[in-house]
Amino acid sequence: MAYEWIIDALDQTWSAIDRLVRPLPPEAYDAATPCPGWSVRDVLSHLLGFELMLHGAPVPQFEGPWPEYVKNPIGELNEAFVVAHRNEPGIEVLDEFHDATVRSLVALRALDDTGWEKVGWSPEGERPYHRFQETRVLDSWIHLQDIRDALLQPEDDHGPGEEIVVNRFEAALPFVVGKKMKAPEGTVVQVNLSGRLARTVMLEVHDGRAVPVNSSSQPATLEITTPVAIFWRRAAGRISAQAFLGASATDVRGSRAIAEALAEALCIMI
Repeated sequence: MAYEWIIDALDQTWSAIDRLVRPLPPEAYDAATPCPGWSVRDVLSHLLGFELMLHGAPVPQFEGPWPEYVKNPIGELNEAFVVAHRNEPGIEVLDEFHDATVRSLVALRALDDTGWEKVGWSPEGERPYHRFQETRVLDSWIHLQDIRDALLQPEDDHGPGEEIVVNRFEAALPFVVGKKMKAPEGTVVQVNLSGRLARTVMLEVHDGRAVPVNSSSQPATLEITTPVAIFWRRAAGRISAQAFLGASATDVRGSRAIAEALAEALCIMI
């Protein structure tokens, strides 16, 4: 199967969430996560809601003003599902999540190549279905870490989920440097990621576009070295730009102004 690695990543990530949460006492579902306004139960409700929607369920009716942290239509969709499940016991939400994800995995394993390549709606706009499901991995894996943080149970969730997250954030760097930062012509940015999944990414700005290069004849305007885990946390918006640059494991060489602009622009999750 062409996209079996995406199915494996979803299966492993969703199973990890279930194993982590299922032994918890009822009050643990109310623990606050790094997502503004969301508890552990709310994160589960969000993940559940998206799977229910993909199975054909309507978006619940939402009444009243949106919270301040809801910034766009995707946020409104998410919040509607979260509020709809907010008064349910946490274990019931988890059971619904388990049942919905089992159904999703069965459907994905039955999907043919044409189905995986079909272009349709996604949170990023019209995209092939495999890209949408890759985004589901990204969202689910990051939220697994949110739940771990809320419960003070950090762990290294290595595997295909982590690899998809880091690869997706690396692939976004040209957009971050060229479009979001609008880095000046000739800027050279080198990002060194250390630890598991370590890599070096070098970008040069030409004609307003940041282009990946293997090497440059110009010295780097900015060279920043940071662990993979700090990189993805900033890209996911889980730590601030100041925390990213100020981390003891982050080393910044070159233009401080470019470093600060990169740190601000690096937050790219919806």
